[in-house]
Formats: sequence, structure tokens, C-alpha cells
Amino acid sequence: MTEQTDKILKLADSLTVDKDKETHMKEYITSVKALEDAMEPFKEQKRELRKEYDDNGWLNKDEQRMVTRAYRLLKDDIDIGELIDMYDALRGSK
Repeated sequence: MTEQTDKILKLADSLTVDKDKETHMKEYITSVKALEDAMEPFKEQKRELRKEYDDNGWLNKDEQRMVTRAYRLLKDDIDIGELIDMYDALRGSK
């Protein structure tokens, strides 16, 4: 092969990689959009739940945040000090 042919083949290879990467990017964006679209009804339901609890005076927005934070601490690795702080804050909000 000639030097010119090698250059053309290398250029073609680089274009193919770019097209593959582009294809993956498009597929990724499509997948992310589909997931976000599927999650939207749940996000709306969560907003309505927060509003209902706030409107009815069951839990104000700060209390909702604290409860959510306590839930996440329990769900994930628990920092006992932080959990105790959350518990004290929730107990004191009565």
C-alpha cells in the first residue's frame, strides 16, 4: 500500500469511530429522554403528595425535608450522629 492509501484508511477509520460514538450519543440521549418521560408521572405524584401534606398541615415543607432525609439515612449507609440529629429534630417538631 502507498502512503496515501494508508492516510485514507486511517481517515476512514477515524470517521467510523466518530460515527459510532455519535450513534452511541444519540442512543444515550434517546434512552435518557425515555427514562425521564417515564419518571415524570411519579415526580408529579410526589409533588402532589408534598402539597397535600403541606396544605392539610400534616407536615410543613421543612418537616417533609427532614423526614425524607431521615428515610435516606436509613436506606443508605447510616451515619449514627446524623440519624440522632434527625431523630431529635423530628421529635422536637411535635
